[in-house]
Amino acid sequence: MALPEKIRVKLSSEVAEAISLTPVVVRELPIRELMEHMLAVAGKDEPRIREMLVRGTMVSGATRFRWVGWEAGAADLQPLLAEFPDPDPQRPFEVSRCTRVILRGGRLAIDIGRDTAARKGLFSRGTFWDGLMEVAAAGRAVYAGYSYRDRADRYMRDLSTEETRKIAEAADRSRFTTIRDQVRTTAFAQAELFTGR
Repeated sequence: MALPEKIRVKLSSEVAEAISLTPVVVRELPIRELMEHMLAVAGKDEPRIREMLVRGTMVSGATRFRWVGWEAGAADLQPLLAEFPDPDPQRPFEVSRCTRVILRGGRLAIDIGRDTAARKGLFSRGTFWDGLMEVAAAGRAVYAGYSYRDRADRYMRDLSTEETRKIAEAADRSRFTTIRDQVRTTAFAQAELFTGR
């Protein structure tokens, strides 16, 4: 069966709570938007995506998607999948394209967006983002795949003790005390870097 342009999808929350009644929202989703959610869950695994289309349900993040399932032919599905980027291990890390950093290592992962970290703190000459990118550019970031959820290439970068100290010092330039406190108190040893194309 050919892929429809739009699909009637029921959206409901999958948030785990003791007793919770969440409303079900019905939306007409363009097939491309539904496919983006599927890619975030399954990657470009065509058999798995076909199975999800037939089953008519999936969970992405805290949302359950439900629709009337149907059999999708390879001739219809492959051109749509070809519109989405493929992972490219040859793509070098570019500081100027970096949009987000997740510092990992302790119990808590610190998720830092460029828009937030690039704001200057009071009386600061530079930004926390400048300090982060200085450390990121100083070593080799290893390609870790393409994130369809984030629409970005992912890179991993191990951090030395000296580099974590530099990041903690750079956090003093942040406008936000929450970020400063998290960076100072979390034992992180790795940075996950996201770059747009």
